[in-house]
Order: sequence, then C-alpha cells, then structure tokens
Amino acid sequence: MTRVLVVDDQFLIRAGLVGLLDAVPGFEVVGEAGDGEEAVRLAAETRPDVILMDIRMPGMGGIEATERILAEAASQPPRVLVLTTFDLDEYVYGALRAGAAGFLLKDSGPERLLAAITAVDGGDALFAPSVTRRLVEAFTRPQALAAPESAEQPPDLGVLTARETEVLRLTARGLSNVEIADRLYISEATVKTHLNRTMTKLELGSRAQAVVVAYETGLVTPGG
Repeated sequence: MTRVLVVDDQFLIRAGLVGLLDAVPGFEVVGEAGDGEEAVRLAAETRPDVILMDIRMPGMGGIEATERILAEAASQPPRVLVLTTFDLDEYVYGALRAGAAGFLLKDSGPERLLAAITAVDGGDALFAPSVTRRLVEAFTRPQALAAPESAEQPPDLGVLTARETEVLRLTARGLSNVEIADRLYISEATVKTHLNRTMTKLELGSRAQAVVVAYETGLVTPGG
C-alpha cells in the first residue's frame, strides 16, 4: 500500500487527485493540503510514502515545502513528485535541486500519474528522465536563469570512484538502470549499488538531485 499526501492550492484539482487515488487499489490518501505550510505539518504527522506537490502556491510554495519536509523527515523521507503545468519551468528545476524525486505535468492521464507514483515510491528510477534531462539542460545553460549567489556549491565529484562517476554520467544522460547495466556490462543490481554509494557520498536524497549535480559540476554538459 502506497501512502500518498496530496498538495495543491486548487480545490478541484486536489479533489480530483484524491478521488482517483481513493478509487485505485494499492493507494491510500493520508491527507490533503492547500498550501506549503499545511503540507509540511501533514507530512510530519502522516509520514506518507509519496507526496504529490503542487509547485506554485500562495505563501509557502512547493520548493520551500519540499526542502523543509525532506530536512525534517525523522527517518525514511517521503518521495516528492512535483506537479506542474509547464515541462520547462524554472521552479521545477529548483524543486529537483531541493530533492524532489521527479515531476509530472498536470495534464497527464490517470495511468501515467499512477505509474509515476509507483516509480518514485520504488526509489530506483527517475520518472520521465528524458523530460527531466531537457529541463536541467534548459536551466544550466549560461544564458539561462542563473542560480542565486547564496546557493550552495555543488559537491566535489573527486570522492567518487571511476565506476561511480561513469554511472552518474549515464544516469544524468537519462539512461535507465537496465540500459546502464547493458552499456557497462555489469548487473542491474551493481548499477543500483554504485548509484546508492554515489548518493551517499555526495549527500543526495534522490536520483533527480544526482542528475542536477552532474550538470552543475560539468560532468555532463547541455547537448553534449
């Protein structure tokens, strides 16, 4: 059973998501919030597996709410799936950098939504990596929106082994674990091990953060 917290400031959208999840076996809605502050409170109280997070809300938005929820998680942090209207949205990039597991367009169909929740809940694959890669490329180009001067510097990739670095590079290119295993002639389990060690060394909470770090450090370059 996947426990889901639904966060959206628009009542009709929130009600639609709740109604869909309540009607499908294997999913349980543990709460719904209309803004970021309420989301932070409910996440601590209900400890969901996955949070459907609207990114643009009055008051505390989805990025700040994601940062606080992941920072304050007592044990296993929830997987945050960001909901957005536009696939190339600088706010989505900020959410991925903050630790969101991935993002989904609000006009996606029910099947895709359920598949996305299942994927991020599994924790071993970033949903829609090609779309996420396009997003990261758009907002890491020199002429794109620059990161604030106060933003934290990306971690040092020098702590990684050569194999871990290669797995990270291929992950950032949007390859799945199976594709990386085929490319490097190793098992899928070994790919997961390398990626998990990479995330531990770099103190990252999600595969999406690993993709962002790969671009910010220059390990991969937009269009390269």
